[in-house]
Amino acid sequence: MPELPEMENYKRLLSSLIVNKPIIDLTVTREKTINIVVDEFRKKVLQHSIVSIERRAKHLLFILDTGSVLLLHLMLGGSLYYGKQAPERTAQVILHFRDEASLYFLGLRLGYLHLHTVQEVEQLLIKLGPEPLDNQFSFADFQQVLRGRRTNLKVMLVDQSVMSGIGNCYSDEICFIAELLPTRKVNALTEQEQKQLYQAMQTVLKEAIYFGGYMDTPLYEGDRLTGQFDPKCRVYDREGEPCLRCGYPLIKDEVSSKKCFYCRHCQK
Repeated sequence: MPELPEMENYKRLLSSLIVNKPIIDLTVTREKTINIVVDEFRKKVLQHSIVSIERRAKHLLFILDTGSVLLLHLMLGGSLYYGKQAPERTAQVILHFRDEASLYFLGLRLGYLHLHTVQEVEQLLIKLGPEPLDNQFSFADFQQVLRGRRTNLKVMLVDQSVMSGIGNCYSDEICFIAELLPTRKVNALTEQEQKQLYQAMQTVLKEAIYFGGYMDTPLYEGDRLTGQFDPKCRVYDREGEPCLRCGYPLIKDEVSSKKCFYCRHCQK
């Protein structure tokens, strides 16, 4: 599933590709992907432009010139493609622009592209936890998030009501960089371990954004950025490979029913 770095990468790349371009046509092949009837959806989107793109957690917000918002969540298996030639995957929604290129919303069997007012979006996202890369999110704020929590690190990191945007991949990478086992109880961490976790979260997410995230499906033809973090993953999806830090084989396990990769030797 796309996580914070993947959606931030999409946001940054698409902002230079589609912002302020009128949407001249649209195609909906699966009505359940949108939240209103197709005719009304077309009426409210056609001939309007996306004036900005924002990200909140794992969501993208396409802000229209009308003030309405197209709220996207790709969920499991979803992705985006922009180009003049249709990709091989089935698109549930397609936005067509005047330059003959289109934005394809792919694999949205579980995901969605809903049209809302700004106020509706705020209410829908109100339960999300803080953004880990927000400039205002300090170590003291992070300590407040951790305070009183008795769950393990894996569960805490992927809980969107606790922290926004982190999923299976980056929770494992963060725990590895912090040298902490994902099974560690949050309330048992020392202050130094809390600092390690906070710093690892900043490091991993910023690095993953810089390298375009781990999902290696290009956004457009010639896209050489998207997915470049995949080979840089230290533990995720590397079961049995030697740990880059100590050389011991990496483990794949289930932690609270969630797939998890880690090094039992050097993560404490």
